[in-house]
Amino acid sequence: MRLVFAGTPETALPSLRALLDSPRHEVAAVVTRPDAQSGRGRKLQPSPVAELAQEAGIEILRPARAGDPEFLDRLRLITPDCCPVVAYGALLPQSALDIPAHGWVNLHFSLLPAWRGAAPVQHAVLHGDEITGAATFQIVKELDAGPVFGVVTEKVRPGDTSGELLARLAESGAGLLAATLDGIEDGTLEAVPQPAEGVSVAPKITVDDARVDWSAPAMRVDRLIRACAPAPGAWTEFRDLRVKLGPVRLAPEAPALAPGRIAASKNTVLVGTATHPVELGEVRPQGKRAMSAGEWARGVRLTEDDRLG
Repeated sequence: MRLVFAGTPETALPSLRALLDSPRHEVAAVVTRPDAQSGRGRKLQPSPVAELAQEAGIEILRPARAGDPEFLDRLRLITPDCCPVVAYGALLPQSALDIPAHGWVNLHFSLLPAWRGAAPVQHAVLHGDEITGAATFQIVKELDAGPVFGVVTEKVRPGDTSGELLARLAESGAGLLAATLDGIEDGTLEAVPQPAEGVSVAPKITVDDARVDWSAPAMRVDRLIRACAPAPGAWTEFRDLRVKLGPVRLAPEAPALAPGRIAASKNTVLVGTATHPVELGEVRPQGKRAMSAGEWARGVRLTEDDRLG
């Protein structure tokens, strides 16, 4: 099939590479978000998908909005049979959805109808899901509600961060997307409506959401920090300054500490929660580099009155 691929971040690259390598499909163009400011110099940088498309010599479309008439006219001229989508990052109006003969097929990183929305992997980690996965579905006007072509499953490992889990899903999902497009072309694959029960929503996790509440149970603290890694990054306050936190270790064997209280030894830094303490891992004080919790504790010279949060 003749394809126009829509995607923006690194998460979309395994799928784009799989389709570029497919002998059955032609990627005629990519649609991605406009170049964005990045780095200390705030220079405009192309998206990862745009960079890969440029290397492959493929036309790049960067509409400010997917409903822009110029974009829609160009898409009609390209005449795609289908438009696969992986983390494009913008809403698609019906005028765009109607152009390809086989519509737009999205790779979503959850087992639909669970975790519809912008942050399915983060919510799977945050809520302690043991199994998650990826699904391909036909895009319709309602958010992530279209009929499903296929799924792959993935076990959530005890120490998984969102970034680690998403990286595995991006790879397995790429194979699912390619197989879905093969089945659509063959006419051997039919999308099945999502069940009405089991729907859950995964809105974007904001910086405010990423603040650690030390009065929560240790398991909740652990899940929040892992769910927010690498972005937006879990954080707390120490002496009125923000400190970003990497994944922690549950320490049920340690003596109890009041929520937010710190106990540092030569090799460990423990913080109290509503249940048992957690052991800090990587710490990044405001305006400084990331460092081990032990190095941080030695540098700030903790007192008995110090606490986090």
